[in-house]
Amino acid sequence: MVTALRTREAAPPEELRRLRAEMDRVRGRRVSAPVFPVHPRLADLLPERGLRPGSVYALEPSPSLLLGLMATASRAGSWCGVVGVPSLGVEAAEGFGLDLSRLVLVPEPGARWLAVASALAEVLPLVAVRPPERVRESDAARLTARLRDRGCALLTLGDWPGADALLSTSDPRWQGVGAGDGYLAGREVTVTVSSRRFPVPRSTRVMLPDAAGAVDAAVATSAGTAVRGAVAADPSALEGVSRGRGADPVPIRAAG
Repeated sequence: MVTALRTREAAPPEELRRLRAEMDRVRGRRVSAPVFPVHPRLADLLPERGLRPGSVYALEPSPSLLLGLMATASRAGSWCGVVGVPSLGVEAAEGFGLDLSRLVLVPEPGARWLAVASALAEVLPLVAVRPPERVRESDAARLTARLRDRGCALLTLGDWPGADALLSTSDPRWQGVGAGDGYLAGREVTVTVSSRRFPVPRSTRVMLPDAAGAVDAAVATSAGTAVRGAVAADPSALEGVSRGRGADPVPIRAAG
């Protein structure tokens, strides 16, 4: 197909939108499908303020970031599936706000992890997977084609060839720990998104999780109320620490 462009003057905005839509249609994307919503603090980082059907988002291996991205869509009624993440706790998922009645977990898919993820992508709008090995470009291309055909968004814990966006966390600071001891009240991190759709990475500070176990805006802390990286890079590494609703605070003594 050949699309004619005007040569004597710049194309008007409506024509540019039409051309972009046509290019997306040719690439097989479902441009008419609405994005899956995410928390407002994370929406500002994403190219379309949500998770786009047919797209792949590669996350650093952070279960908290994964749950934070899926929570809003889950509460809005979207089914979610998670493949190959045995450490993902149901109580933590509920604390972040996921609807457990619409959550499918396949913690140990074995060597058929890719087939399991593909099968879930046929029926679920949001699927997350942690590849146990390097993903071949041919396998990634086949699954991406299925995502576009079915209108599913894929979140991967780890690298993925041709991912639409890369998300990472850095500079963790635990709040609630005073002068050597206290209670964990939340973890503040910097979330950064890099995408082919914008030239400069976008970053923001968020609570991941906050005291209730969910995503929230970062709050200013006074000296002695935050510990930088002294406990763990991700709260999932804290064995026995509950992040469910109504959980009791967990006393902890700061390291070093």
